[in-house]
Amino acid sequence: SKFRCVFEFPFFNYVQSKALDDVFYTGRNFVASAPTGSGKTVLFELAIIRQLMETSEPWADFKAVYAPIKALCSQCFENWKRKFGPLGLKCKELTGDTEIDDFFEIQDSHVILTTPEKWDSMTRKWKDNCLLELVRLFLIDEVHVVKDATRGATLEVVVSRMKTVNAYRSAQNPEGAVSMRFVAVSATIPNITDIADWLCDNNGPATYLNMDESHRPVKLRKVVLGFPCNPSQTEFRFDLTLNYKMANIIQTYSDHKPTLVFCSTRKGAQQAAAVLAKEARFIMTMEHKQLMKYANSILDSKLRMMVLGVGYHHAGVDLSDRKLIEMAFIEGDLPVLTTRTLAMGVNLPAHLVVIKSTTQYVAGACEEYSEADLLQMIGRAGRPQFDTSATAVIMTKNQTKDKYMSLMNGMEIIESLHGNLVEHLNAEIVLHTISDVNMALDWIRSTFLYIRALKNPKHYELCLKNLNALSSIELIHMDEDINIKPTPGRLMARYCVAFETMKQFSQISGTESLSDLTELVSNSKEFSDIQLRVNEKRLLNTLNRDKNRTTIFPMEGKIRTNDMKVNLIQAQLGSITIQEFGLTQDTAKIFRNGLRIGRLCEFLSLKLKRGFTAVLGALILSKCFKAKLWETSPFVSKQLEKIAAMVNAGLTTFSKIEDTNAREIELILNRHPPFGNQIKEAVIHLPKYELTIEQLPRYSPTTAEIVVKVNLKNLSQLQTKRTASDLHYTSIIIGDADNNVVYLQKVDLMLLKCGLWSKRVELSRASKGQEISVHLISSDYGLDIQHKFSVFY
Repeated sequence: SKFRCVFEFPFFNYVQSKALDDVFYTGRNFVASAPTGSGKTVLFELAIIRQLMETSEPWADFKAVYAPIKALCSQCFENWKRKFGPLGLKCKELTGDTEIDDFFEIQDSHVILTTPEKWDSMTRKWKDNCLLELVRLFLIDEVHVVKDATRGATLEVVVSRMKTVNAYRSAQNPEGAVSMRFVAVSATIPNITDIADWLCDNNGPATYLNMDESHRPVKLRKVVLGFPCNPSQTEFRFDLTLNYKMANIIQTYSDHKPTLVFCSTRKGAQQAAAVLAKEARFIMTMEHKQLMKYANSILDSKLRMMVLGVGYHHAGVDLSDRKLIEMAFIEGDLPVLTTRTLAMGVNLPAHLVVIKSTTQYVAGACEEYSEADLLQMIGRAGRPQFDTSATAVIMTKNQTKDKYMSLMNGMEIIESLHGNLVEHLNAEIVLHTISDVNMALDWIRSTFLYIRALKNPKHYELCLKNLNALSSIELIHMDEDINIKPTPGRLMARYCVAFETMKQFSQISGTESLSDLTELVSNSKEFSDIQLRVNEKRLLNTLNRDKNRTTIFPMEGKIRTNDMKVNLIQAQLGSITIQEFGLTQDTAKIFRNGLRIGRLCEFLSLKLKRGFTAVLGALILSKCFKAKLWETSPFVSKQLEKIAAMVNAGLTTFSKIEDTNAREIELILNRHPPFGNQIKEAVIHLPKYELTIEQLPRYSPTTAEIVVKVNLKNLSQLQTKRTASDLHYTSIIIGDADNNVVYLQKVDLMLLKCGLWSKRVELSRASKGQEISVHLISSDYGLDIQHKFSVFY
């Protein structure tokens, strides 16, 4: 009875009642296949409650992990925090957007809501982490996503890893190990028995419940409409023509109830809303007159068309506007809402869902929606509290009409489309889960791929093919006895970098400049989902032609590709303000990924024998990504206080700020005392390095020896207070005239304890001259030192 407060309804529906015995009265692994909208989240709640009833309060040894797509994650987090909070359970959300990097944040949490991608990166070192021992319950939402070409592989490998963790802890402690339970739900799928086989335990395959569409609480009518499309007509033109067919569809199928229209692009959502608003006379009824109260609070002037009964919603809309639009739609005040498909996780149920066109642009190419995406969108049709029936309309070309008819009847088998198998295989090799080909095959057997491979054998060849691919660019080493050792593959796994990106970096010659490396990073696979939108081109071209050439390396011609857009992260590094909201969002995403890719300088230093220019450039680029500034930027004051006025007043270096009177700083920044003192304090307590090089008196025609010393000039001040974090370090890198990396070393805070660091370095005579370059590069701040030194032979 103490757990009844979790459920906000008087009785379970038919699907929930049928699953109750298996989910609540046994501890077996369980899979449910049931129509979208049939209340499958309740099955997870029942599984959590069962686990709590078997664990003593305050549930210190209990952890449940829930791993859906990101949008569902946020939605469920709010819901479960409200429901389970009063019972003493702490919920924690972990997605790519949260600033949490390690397990310390989840030590006290009971229910961890995360995405498969985040959980994958967090569990790659699972043997080192005792917190994973406490995971009793692993909840998998939308398990049919396994067949999705982009997200499927990660979900599959995460589930397989958790199965490995479970098997490992049972083997370590056969008597007292607590087994991990897997509960998965899916939209209607024909081969649910394969999923049950995959999620097997010691007692055999998982128990399962298979419910067809007839058990949907709100009966769903699915309509697929085909429209003519000339072979000469582009996807863009076809999409535009559909805008003028929608008013008729809404009139026919909406019953004057809320309608949600999914469009493939942000601009498409806005265009569709504008066309519908012109034809909105049929939409408006008396009860929608209160839309004026929302419109007055809307910031975006274009969105004020919602007073006509049509609004749009996508990630580029200001957050406060989005909340208002959602509220108006949920309350039933806004009759029609057009949205970009990425917002599909937002829980906006409607009586009628219209999917306008079945194609979208991904990485510059046009492709069909995946079945998982379509099911998500269709699942928004039907509001259980208001409707007994609902309609989903798919607008597609005449040529693809039959395909979507069969897809809507749930006839497509779920396959494992392991396009990313190579990255995951490498990660397991680095973890030493796999150290020979036989172990690689054992790992394959824990995957869904294996279940399907037995029925579809050509998949099975993938394992050796992928091992050979890793070996071909020396990420792993395979000997004659089929033993496997990770080499630079460690870095690929550590920074979760795509195989294609590693392949690209492996072709570096070593002479690449900072500009070349910036371009190389822009081409990384990690940025393939950053799209160049038509409305951004003018602004991006203006940035590229910026008169102040010191801020960016300009690209030739007009901005026309996605990687050219990514390359304009240079604008942020050069402190050029970007006003466009969508671009600002993309820039933040680029910097999150860029930070990982920038760290591949370690890979370069391992891989390249003759690459001083490239390694130095990679070290600098990695630091720039971290600081979000060029290393020569006059905007160093941004790292202390984001104020451009300092630059305008000539305070472009830390030493100039330190030499300026505190009152003068306040005058420049229009701030009150003691603000100037605080700024100066922060600068004074940055480390001040001194770099010296001297040659030892040991002369030979081919070799010489030098001593490199780094002295911390303000040691006494840093012992009382430090502006730099505990993770701050410097890199010492020496290169010769032949572009060889002679020496590379990280020097961390140990230097701060004694104030002096020195190293003897032996040099071989370079063919092109006797001058060496010595660089001290700070990991975070504009404190770098460069020296040229002529060696005597």
